[in-house]
Amino acid sequence: MAKIFQVSARAGLTRVIEPVARALLRRGVTPNAVTVTGTVGVLIGALGFGARGYLVTGAIIVTFFALTDLLDGTMARMSGGSTKFGAFLDSSMDRVADGAVFGAVAFWLASEGDQWGVAGALVCLVAGGVVSYVKARAEGLGMTANVGIAERTERLIIVGIGGILDGAGVPHALTVALWLLAAVSVFTVGQRMTHVYRQAAQQAQPAQPTESSVDR
Repeated sequence: MAKIFQVSARAGLTRVIEPVARALLRRGVTPNAVTVTGTVGVLIGALGFGARGYLVTGAIIVTFFALTDLLDGTMARMSGGSTKFGAFLDSSMDRVADGAVFGAVAFWLASEGDQWGVAGALVCLVAGGVVSYVKARAEGLGMTANVGIAERTERLIIVGIGGILDGAGVPHALTVALWLLAAVSVFTVGQRMTHVYRQAAQQAQPAQPTESSVDR
């Protein structure tokens, strides 16, 4: 199934990001530096603004720095491929950033007495972690789980749009966005687990004997 953030949109962003990636590499900036900078930016947007109720400002900052997730990957490919530590750092920083975003949203909604919103934010936080864990665990077992309608970029865009609309005065926009995100995140977990189950089932099937190996 196609992802929410369609391939054409990603391709369009890539055309914008590639010149920026080349410019940064020429200036000696490393992909790891971009990864850390992006995480710090997300933390500032989430904890410095979102948690205090400045939803529009926080969402804009978080969305902007979340796009560095595409930038550092592009830089890594251009510089010869991601290193093992680079991949480890990227995944670790993603979890820190996601925790800050949904923790900040839950904190602000709790201060507003929005229990449904808090519950939605907590479901998003847990489901988002499981989405990433399922993929990492599958790859550790020699399989893949790069499927699903809502990957990290899609999740942050959905909550960012909800925050902007809520901050602009649309009632319950953030809560609705959180529950929409919770639904697609749980569905993505199901998609990835099904994908891994099918691979595991295929690997468990005994190899069919070839004609040369059959006793005559």
